[in-house]
Amino acid sequence: MTPPQDHSPDPLEPVLFEVKRTIVGQDVLLERMAVALLSGGHLLVEGVPGLAKTLAVKSLAAAIGGQFQRIQFTPDLVPSDLVGTRVYHQHTGEFQTQLGPVFANMLLADEINRAPAKVQSALLEVMQEHQVTIGRETFQVPEPFLVMATENPIESEGTYPLPEAQVDRFMMKVVVDYPSNAEEHAIVDRALRPAAQTRAMLTPEKLTRMQERVQQIYVDPSIVDYAVRLVAATRTPATAGLGELERYVSYGASPRASIALVIGGRAMAFLRGRDYVLPHDVDELALDVLRHRVVLSYEALADDVDADTIVTRVLGAVPAPEVALRNR
Repeated sequence: MTPPQDHSPDPLEPVLFEVKRTIVGQDVLLERMAVALLSGGHLLVEGVPGLAKTLAVKSLAAAIGGQFQRIQFTPDLVPSDLVGTRVYHQHTGEFQTQLGPVFANMLLADEINRAPAKVQSALLEVMQEHQVTIGRETFQVPEPFLVMATENPIESEGTYPLPEAQVDRFMMKVVVDYPSNAEEHAIVDRALRPAAQTRAMLTPEKLTRMQERVQQIYVDPSIVDYAVRLVAATRTPATAGLGELERYVSYGASPRASIALVIGGRAMAFLRGRDYVLPHDVDELALDVLRHRVVLSYEALADDVDADTIVTRVLGAVPAPEVALRNR
């Protein structure tokens, strides 16, 4: 039987090309942002200051053409600053609802770990349910809706650890590193010229139609089984022949990780121009999907073992399936 036919290459390529007019490098981050957009997931980006995390999100939002809002998280922020509140108007004697900045297609939560837990938890309902409850009324946020949050890993002063329940709601956590010398040279060159204006290359309606096409990508049952086995091995590494890692893992990834691997694999296949998922699509996303869901023990911290090390070992130990391509 002949394999399924490919789509045209990368339908989001014009959008990413437009973003690259502003952003130098950061190819992995931009691709993961595209995967999150197509999957309807949320993205957590970690990196030291000055790596254009905020600019990348802002440029992508401009290229999509939807509504964009940025919230700078600070220790004195309160939940109503995010979701909105009810305001009493004395001349009418009535309360009116003023919606907060979460009502946008793309929300940037800048330095999310600088706000206390009460504010961070205010994002939970809107991230999961795409709605906000103010008083007795429930309001739907615009679709498509995506939260991208940044956090700074090098400062402890004035920061708060993210609650595990909230971290788990981020589909992926991307770690951004310093640019290469050549990339940094290009960054400085661009800084000497007026900034390029990002043009809208897409509309939210077209993006919604792309998301619907992604949902039609074929996922072989063996791919689902592979994703489940990967996630299960983070909970009990001994089942994958990695008994020496058991003492380093307090809690493994949740079932949300299995879902994110498969849904993200669909988006990767779509970006690669295929209408079927391959094990390689899952492998590419495994670090980003799993690293923030593996809770390490004190022994891991003492032995300088991080979550990426655990996930990389798991990827090497769990055999990938051989998917037989066929017409459906």
